[in-house]
Amino acid sequence: MSAPGQAHDILSPEFAEDPYASYRVMRRETPLVWHEAMQSYIVSRYEDVERAFKDSTFTTDNYGWQIEPVHGRTILQMSGREHSVRRALVAPAFRGRELQERFLPVIERNSRRLIDGFRGSGSAELVGQYATRFPVNVIADMLGLDQADHDRFHGWYTSVIAFLGNLAQDPEVTAAGERTRVEFAAYMLPVIRHRREHLGDDLLSALCRAEVDGTAMDDEDIKAFCSLLLAAGGETTDKAIASVFANLLRHPDQLAAVREDRGLIPRAFAETLRYTPPVHMIMRQAAEDVPVAGGVIRKGSTVTCLIGSANRDEQRYADPDTFDIFRADLNSTNAFSAAADHLAFALGRHFCVGALLAKTEVEVGVDQLLDAMPGVRLAPGEVPVERGVFTRGPASVRVEFDPA
Repeated sequence: MSAPGQAHDILSPEFAEDPYASYRVMRRETPLVWHEAMQSYIVSRYEDVERAFKDSTFTTDNYGWQIEPVHGRTILQMSGREHSVRRALVAPAFRGRELQERFLPVIERNSRRLIDGFRGSGSAELVGQYATRFPVNVIADMLGLDQADHDRFHGWYTSVIAFLGNLAQDPEVTAAGERTRVEFAAYMLPVIRHRREHLGDDLLSALCRAEVDGTAMDDEDIKAFCSLLLAAGGETTDKAIASVFANLLRHPDQLAAVREDRGLIPRAFAETLRYTPPVHMIMRQAAEDVPVAGGVIRKGSTVTCLIGSANRDEQRYADPDTFDIFRADLNSTNAFSAAADHLAFALGRHFCVGALLAKTEVEVGVDQLLDAMPGVRLAPGEVPVERGVFTRGPASVRVEFDPA
């Protein structure tokens, strides 16, 4: 154990066991840390993380080495006109009418199909039987891909996330991530070429058709976006749904309130994103020297922004280590827009394009699960344990309920 008041190293097993204790110490005593092994500065206070997401001095140039090896070149590392055009090409599918009319039925159908597998049994393990499968199935369905390939998609996105979270630079994890890029391209590019010849009303066809100011997406662009969508939309929503349930089941009064009034589901999701965010860190790069609390971030260096810490900053939230869906200092109305006050979707021009898709999936999923599981409670002896450092969520959530 480290001495009291000392943060564990971010790469240590002690940190992985309980990052929140280390975050508290970092915010108080070392809000800026240079981490030699990671070759990165680490910032932990809300104001510094918020600034890194909003201030154009902090770029996504780091994604060239961090993300491109597994996804190819994606919208995340673009800036200026290239970024705004690419974003305009993909964004319509993830908001408003398109999302409601075209994809809400897809979301409802996929959720129901999974729940049918356990609704009569009186028990379920929500991570393995539902959360890890639901968002990936939805994305595969939206893209018009074969759900029989679900296990392959899941394997690919798991190795991509491991690559992105490979803070210790394990060479095997790196190799597996790079292998995934090759395998996914071999799978996806023929599908894209075929779809261009046989357009339908799925998201992949929409991406093939999309054009803004005379710019369309080529096959490589579309493949990279699909890869990003599977990883970002699979891993994060999967952990979010499991965390919403883990948090509510540990607070039965709040669970009862949500069961009674389903209009509270967005609040439960917003508070989960603050309290136990699926993504605990996002990296940026400093375009010039930036003075912050605790020192100066040097030009050209990587900055690791600790979302999991910023979302529990005492300077920003009252009683931050308490899960409270009724808290006054979290606005659930704008929690899924670039005006959000929590930082789980980042902020600014790279605010998560899939935030409303995630919100819709969580609303549908939690609503249907509550209907299918009357009297849901944690199984005897079950204590949901969070796992992960880069992305984090419960390893299992075993529940019992009164079968309908």
